[in-house]
Amino acid sequence: MTFGGALRRSFSQKFDEELRFFRGWIDKPRAVGSIVPTSSYTAKRMASVIDPASGLPVLELGPGTGVITRAILARGVKPENLYSIEYSADFVEHLRENYPGVNFIQGDAFDLDTTLGALKDTVFDSVVSGVPLLNFPVDRRVAYIGALLDRLPAGRPIVQLTYGPMSPVPAGRGDYIVEHFDFMVRNIPPTQLWIYRRPARS
Repeated sequence: MTFGGALRRSFSQKFDEELRFFRGWIDKPRAVGSIVPTSSYTAKRMASVIDPASGLPVLELGPGTGVITRAILARGVKPENLYSIEYSADFVEHLRENYPGVNFIQGDAFDLDTTLGALKDTVFDSVVSGVPLLNFPVDRRVAYIGALLDRLPAGRPIVQLTYGPMSPVPAGRGDYIVEHFDFMVRNIPPTQLWIYRRPARS
């Protein structure tokens, strides 16, 4: 394939992803937090918290069209070691076609025991979350983070994106530490990244 052909294919794929994402937002604006996918810069930054050498699988929540999924795989996570939960059946179909080998699960990230089923007791290295938490009440956000941290070793992170200026999960509401991770200007809209973890035991 020529350089020009590869460039046209790249632009076409990006346009297809953005159109699919916009349609998802129109259908379920509460489940899809933005009208365009996360930028590749933001996705790469989120994936940077993963330790591919830990030997543990990674949990991704709200993959959308797969921009963050791609960054997680590029980080060195094997497809079979990535478990990704997506609410939209249309997105799941698209993801399975484009990322073979990844364990895509259609379900509700706020009900992990049901969604993970037989995998509900799995311990993960880290969690990468694109779920639009600001669309949900604070109590549900706190419970969401708690349920995720129950599946991580102490000290390991959840990285969460948000379009608001503050942490979507406030400090002091549970057994977790809140850390500001980054502010991503190269994203539409600009995005804040937050880390949640439980202290590592000494």
